[in-house]
Amino acid sequence: MARGAAFDKIELSLVRVFHTVITERSVSRAALRLATSQPAVSAQLKRLRSLTGDPLLVRSGAGMAPTAVALSLLPAAAQILQGAQAMFGGHSPAQGFAPEQAEVTFRIAASDYLDPLFLPELVSRVKMQAPNVHLDLLPLTRDFDYRGHLARGEVDVVIGNWLQPPAELHLGRLISDEIVCLVAQDHPAVRSPRSWTLDRYLQSEHIAPTPLHAGGRGVVEEHLQAQGLERNIAVRTPHFGLAPAMVARTHLVLTTGRQFCARYLGFLPVRIVRCPVDFPQLTYYQLWHDLTHASPAIRWLREQVRDVARGLSEGGRA
Repeated sequence: MARGAAFDKIELSLVRVFHTVITERSVSRAALRLATSQPAVSAQLKRLRSLTGDPLLVRSGAGMAPTAVALSLLPAAAQILQGAQAMFGGHSPAQGFAPEQAEVTFRIAASDYLDPLFLPELVSRVKMQAPNVHLDLLPLTRDFDYRGHLARGEVDVVIGNWLQPPAELHLGRLISDEIVCLVAQDHPAVRSPRSWTLDRYLQSEHIAPTPLHAGGRGVVEEHLQAQGLERNIAVRTPHFGLAPAMVARTHLVLTTGRQFCARYLGFLPVRIVRCPVDFPQLTYYQLWHDLTHASPAIRWLREQVRDVARGLSEGGRA
């Protein structure tokens, strides 16, 4: 078949099916997202395989996995869909995002370092305004390539803290917070504040989050390393939300933002003490890719993220 003839057989809906099937890695889940039947999606996938000359989605263990060709085509598909959105859905207010009528899935990758109330508040706010919207909340782990997921259109927004966010991504500053230490109420730093020196801090046993990528360091370690300092990390955990409970039962020290720590005062036997290290403010951002920058739906989502972070920050200072 001539290249021009093949191109004439491609509709925008077919590109959407391709993008959905590959990002979902499942025909059945793609059918749910597209509000159509599984046989219909299977038929479209068969057409796509014929047009590309590649199987695109293959069996892998108990699930399915995209081929190398499918992954290489995914950014182009996302650009086509984003371009169509910019042409036909992004300029007229009548064609903008209507949350009360929307039936879309938002994918948000977030750390749990910001505030234990953040994600519950965000889910509540989104579902109240957009009852038919679905939310996929994904953890930022060392195996999660958030830059690649954003570039391929597999994730809409990433929320976390970085000393220097990736330069190729759009960013919105959410909050800046003072770095403090959370310790048990009987910790020496509470009983004898004057003895809570830099040396005592570095020698104490610390609990720290597992780095977001292999060989990486968190923002606290990055700053300490830049100052030629090193603390004694006795426990590393990917379950940051459980760290305060671990602190309460030990003499471990948790170094993080005041807003996060403050949520645990009053119902855990813990206290906030100053950090003997002069840290810069801990800044949290939301990141997104140029692929979704002009999307009315994702712009609305980013506004909800911003407003929830702002509300929690202001409430914490009240």
